Amino acid sequence: MELEERLAWVGLSMVKGIGPARFRRLVAHFGSAQAAWQASRGALLAARLPEGVADALLGLRSRLNLRLLWEQWQQQGIAVLTWEDGEYPQRLKRIDSPPPVLYVRGRLQDGDDWAVAVVGTRKMSAYGRRVAEDVAAVLARHGVTVVSGLARGVDATAHRAALRGGGRTLAVLGSGVDVIYPPEHRRLAAEIANQGALLSEFPPGSKPEAGNFPQRNRIIAGLSLAVVVVEAGRKSGALITASFAADQGRDVFAVPGNIYAGGCEGTNWLLSQGAAPLTRPEDVLDALDVTLLTRQREARRTLPADATERRLLDLLGEEPLHLDEISARSGLPVAQVTATLTLMELKGLVRQVGGMQYVVAK
Repeated sequence: MELEERLAWVGLSMVKGIGPARFRRLVAHFGSAQAAWQASRGALLAARLPEGVADALLGLRSRLNLRLLWEQWQQQGIAVLTWEDGEYPQRLKRIDSPPPVLYVRGRLQDGDDWAVAVVGTRKMSAYGRRVAEDVAAVLARHGVTVVSGLARGVDATAHRAALRGGGRTLAVLGSGVDVIYPPEHRRLAAEIANQGALLSEFPPGSKPEAGNFPQRNRIIAGLSLAVVVVEAGRKSGALITASFAADQGRDVFAVPGNIYAGGCEGTNWLLSQGAAPLTRPEDVLDALDVTLLTRQREARRTLPADATERRLLDLLGEEPLHLDEISARSGLPVAQVTATLTLMELKGLVRQVGGMQYVVAK
């Protein structure tokens, strides 16, 4: 993507009132983010953008020097990823409202496709601390990336345990990736950036406003194969993460707790609603099938993607597609499609859902 187009993605995503759905419609209407960003007020209104949002876009456009911001971010080591970039996390891209732009300090890796969120209360008990440490350590030891939100309590404990175990961890912020909250976690954030990544949909410089945190929780869930809620009150933000995870078809685990402790009301409620009980750290590994993880990583090292794989990936989505239809649409012989899909399934790129029908793997 050319720089001017990338800068337009940044500009549009910063306009209050332009969320993922409206962003997608604008780009589709104008043909590019750059055309939408540079459009006149009349053209924006003709694209059915509300007047207030159109005026907000024009006002922001007149104030922002996107190129200067870009240069500052480059100096700070902040990467900017869009839906169009191959480095953008594919699992996150497939949720209902993925952020059009993701800011990253650190580095994302292919192995981060295998990630589990460990979240919970800021006021954890000694029991909660031990569980969070044990779960994150077991995940790290088996090569599973630990995702959390850098908050006090369970989040920070999970990040630290993953780092101590030599594993990778991702922290999703409710502020800019250069604005660390809480401030006492600056050193922890630096360690995460060195051994994983800090991520945010909010532009650098954004303050940690209360309304940002429920938004960031959907990203925590979207990056993860499963979510483990260690301890949580009945109104905890961790329950919002669990709700997003359930809506996105992710596994949700909850740690059983003291029925008289307020910090366990949320997890015990999740269990009553059908969450899987986590009675030992290895429960998550059993659900993920770590043996499959090892095979997939080996396959990705030895079986690199080629033009045929890319063609099939472009065809497949979340709706099942029969082998014969895939062959017809791709123009490739059935035998070649079958062989390629077999390798892609081993890599964890696609999934057979029965009856020779395939979907993109989540």
